[in-house]
Amino acid sequence: MSKKRILVSDPISEIGVEALTQHPDLQVDVNTGLAPEALLEIIGEYDGLIIRSQTKVTRAVLEAATNLKVIGRAGVGVDNVDREAATDHGVIVMNTPTGNTISTAELAFTLMLSAARNIGPGHAGVLAGDFPAARKAFKGIEIYQKRLAVIGMGRIGTEFVKRAQAFGMTVSAFDPFLTAARAEQLKIELAASPDEALTGADFVTLHVPLTTETKHIINADRLALMNKGAIVVNCARGGLIDEPALRAAIDSGHIAGCGLDVYEDEPPASDHILFDLPRHTAFTPHLGASTNEAQENVGIQVAEQLRDFLTAGEIRNAINMPSLDAAALEDIGEYLGLAKSLGKFIAKLGPISPDSIRVSYHGPIADKDTPLVSRTVLHGFLSSSREDVNIVNCPAIAKELGLELIESTINASTEYAELIVVELKKGGEKFRLAGTIIGKSPRIVEIDKLYVDTNITGNFLIVRNDDRPGIVGLVGTSLAENNLNIANLSLARNKSEGNALSVIELDSPATQEIIDKLSSEAGVLSVKAIEI
Repeated sequence: MSKKRILVSDPISEIGVEALTQHPDLQVDVNTGLAPEALLEIIGEYDGLIIRSQTKVTRAVLEAATNLKVIGRAGVGVDNVDREAATDHGVIVMNTPTGNTISTAELAFTLMLSAARNIGPGHAGVLAGDFPAARKAFKGIEIYQKRLAVIGMGRIGTEFVKRAQAFGMTVSAFDPFLTAARAEQLKIELAASPDEALTGADFVTLHVPLTTETKHIINADRLALMNKGAIVVNCARGGLIDEPALRAAIDSGHIAGCGLDVYEDEPPASDHILFDLPRHTAFTPHLGASTNEAQENVGIQVAEQLRDFLTAGEIRNAINMPSLDAAALEDIGEYLGLAKSLGKFIAKLGPISPDSIRVSYHGPIADKDTPLVSRTVLHGFLSSSREDVNIVNCPAIAKELGLELIESTINASTEYAELIVVELKKGGEKFRLAGTIIGKSPRIVEIDKLYVDTNITGNFLIVRNDDRPGIVGLVGTSLAENNLNIANLSLARNKSEGNALSVIELDSPATQEIIDKLSSEAGVLSVKAIEI
């Protein structure tokens, strides 16, 4: 087996590089500082790419990366990766969200204290020899018993809150995914909106990604909600703050100042709109992850993530795929083959151009990590008619087609201990398929509410016919006359509608001539050939 090749195009920890080079199935090239055109020339040779913030992974790079399967970002932000293009090309994008959690939280907290106590201006005043004047000019603000608004309660926001509470601050937080139970556990007030969190706040710290929804989340209207003399802190992403609006609020005296590590345009111009403020400011040059510990951690983490994905199929910290570690992969692995076959089967049997595909889980499987199972169903469905689809880009392709993927769990009892049900819906028309694991064998056990029992791979004929004597024998005779041997046969009847279904597994594929012949027989309603 040929080795998987990984390009490290930005500097990472030597320990991280060693984690890759020591694996016998990997070949690692460290080639930093590449010009964009040089990266384009060589990227097609690699299965994996490790970057920091210097390398720009554009759509052009991804189009040239014909073998690329995964990009690992040593850090949190992936602004330098065209994520839509990566998904379109079936490339997993991973980051390392935990490696710099403490360093970023500590810097954000430092900026809050520095802005509150005028550390930067005071330092400059001492160095300039203006000790008495600086002491008089730079009276500070205490944070004790002040109200803190936190926008975004991920890992970094949570660490910030711990430190704020240790200093005696009260906390109101907004995060659309934070539950009331978790907020109570953290001893914070859960706000229903950013406006609610910011109303009456003395300090605000931001810990959200930059999206169309969060761009300028701190604007003139929201600054006006904060208490007079409040301070704004941002160590997350430039663009979260409307910088001219912040300057206007400071000039008006409503906002005291700010502590910023990130800026809407980086690097910021020397005459940036906020840089000439005389007090209550602290500015750093995007240092959130710039500690020895963080740099070491993210380098090691990203290397281990790529190693484990390329050699064992583990998916951790992917931003365009459900994460799946070794334990989870083992837990759901037996369902993935079934899921793909259900998708392929239903694509051949159900209505064309459906509006939605629903994947429902009954029994113990409902408690497992099912998003990848659902995505595998979708992949199987789309791959039956498209060559450009894979497990990464199938949701994006479905969205382009207007096909909605729905996942649900159902508590209703079934004939089986657990069941995966896939249903296509087109207008008022529905078609469903179900499968389960019997022993260690994945089986398809229902086709449109008719109970069957068949393998999930092989060469199949699905025959619908009038429910009357002789038709199954007629089909069998036709197959025998064409030297097609039946490996397995499953029959089902719909008495109320007077028709029957035969799922016939063959040793070799049926030709179109045989399919046409069977379709023309009296009493045969439809014949579908499926090869999986």
